[in-house]
Amino acid sequence: MSSMEGSDMRFSDWYVRRGRISRRTWWLHYFLPLAALGVLAGIADLAVGSATLESSAGGGQASASFTAGWITAVAWLVTLVPALTSEAARLHDRGLSAWWLLLNLLPLIGQLVLLVLVGFLPGDRGANRYGPPPDRSNVPV
Repeated sequence: MSSMEGSDMRFSDWYVRRGRISRRTWWLHYFLPLAALGVLAGIADLAVGSATLESSAGGGQASASFTAGWITAVAWLVTLVPALTSEAARLHDRGLSAWWLLLNLLPLIGQLVLLVLVGFLPGDRGANRYGPPPDRSNVPV
């Protein structure tokens, strides 16, 4: 097992990712922790009054809006690099260039396409131009 895939991962390895990673690693080491941090930052913003949460209902329709505050903005800035480098590593696992990250610039549809590419589709089984496949020997089938 490589040190990049194992539980002995250093912070620098987590923060700026290189090579390829498995879907499992992306979900458990990147997506879920970063999403949880975003939710906690939003709750903290609401608690200190630097964010607003509004909801309305009328005419058979309901709507809600959340305006983030400074805590959420700082959390987003701090986690932007690991979010992008982990997505790039997943794209590399599929044999795709990190240029596909430009899909993030397309509102909603771009993020949905990237989520499918990165989070749901399997990587290449063998080596590709980005290196050997991640060690999957410890991943249950």
